[in-house]
Amino acid sequence: MFEQRLFEKYLSIINKFNQEENIIIFLGENDFCNFVSAFFACINSNVSLFLVNPNWGKQEWQQVEKIVTPDIIFGKINYKFSRNKQKKQTRFKGIMIPTGGTSGQIKFAIHTWETLTNSALSFYQFFGNLPINSFCCLPLYHVSGLMQVVRSFISKGDFVFNTFNYLKNNHQSIVNYQNYFISLVPTQLQFFLDKNPFFLQQFKTILVGGASISPQQINLARTYNLPLALTYGMTETASGITILKPEYFTNNNNSSGQVLPHANIISSEETNDIDEVKQKGFLQYSTYQQNIIAIKATSLFKGYYPHYEEKEIYLTDDVGYFDQEGFLYILGRNSQKIITGGENVFPQEIERAILNTNLVQDVVIKAEKDPYWGDAIASFYVPKNKGIKPEQIKAKLRGEISNYKIPKIWYCVTEIPRNSQGKVEINKLNRRC
Repeated sequence: MFEQRLFEKYLSIINKFNQEENIIIFLGENDFCNFVSAFFACINSNVSLFLVNPNWGKQEWQQVEKIVTPDIIFGKINYKFSRNKQKKQTRFKGIMIPTGGTSGQIKFAIHTWETLTNSALSFYQFFGNLPINSFCCLPLYHVSGLMQVVRSFISKGDFVFNTFNYLKNNHQSIVNYQNYFISLVPTQLQFFLDKNPFFLQQFKTILVGGASISPQQINLARTYNLPLALTYGMTETASGITILKPEYFTNNNNSSGQVLPHANIISSEETNDIDEVKQKGFLQYSTYQQNIIAIKATSLFKGYYPHYEEKEIYLTDDVGYFDQEGFLYILGRNSQKIITGGENVFPQEIERAILNTNLVQDVVIKAEKDPYWGDAIASFYVPKNKGIKPEQIKAKLRGEISNYKIPKIWYCVTEIPRNSQGKVEINKLNRRC
């Protein structure tokens, strides 16, 4: 997977430094061979490895500089770090993976080779102990891109790398990838659904984050008979902890799948207090009982740099439930929960219901302060044609969801702006068609 010559080159650079303390390395190589060779050289050395996006702008690099500055940079970045020899930095052997989380502020989740391989081995077991062949078009500094490298490496599978920009211009070529896994973010999936869904038909499994994929994308994927595998996971868990296998997806299962062997999802009983969760122990969810999701897994991160800590449980901001067959359904984020007239409402549930009317192309639900309701549910929607009015949408919603969940306020918009991860950029919404 990596070139021995390049591996030895990076290793020699690392070994030139004083090894009395862990050196801090930023890895931002754009080239696949360089990235993977440097990554494994770092894994084989006593270093603090930070994966970075070489295309970050000045503001992102300034955020990073407040957290950590490098001793060595592998790759080219457009930023000059100030050299403060008096600055004391926390140093330990680890793999720091960037995440923005819900805050939008860059932070680094601390992982180890052990946490990454625990996740990869569990994936390998979940899919029948067969070599994991990966077709990667995600950035390698991103946890979903990196984990494809680790899975193929530990299972002795094949690995193919192409940038997504390359695929945009070369998606017409169909090669035999029937034994390969491909991981996509929702915006990439949408590109192929629009331009050439047949390109995706050649893969064994298409992994996509289930919480952010839209019902429209799900319906189109089924129309084209794509082997989609919806997943639930995050940087903090070293990628997926639940996966919905393609055979279940094909049979109209819309969950985020079943829990992988290395993980447990435990009951938090509607609490945000991690100490309280620990005291109550690891309880299995009651069927259909909605709870904040708490995770116990051998792939859990070790805190956010510079604060290293062994984590027994990770309490997420997500709310979900299991059905009788052990499939996990994600309702949405607890912090985004809307309390309207004393009732708890999750935006994702309403968005799915509105999209299922087949009257809108896209929709996002937000809360607006209201003197009577407390929070009034507001819908920003893109109609399929200009003749569609809110009354028609509401008529189709009645009987499908409770009346208190039907939006009180409706804004017709020309588009729902989203970033590369498919997340809505609410500040860019224009409230008129």
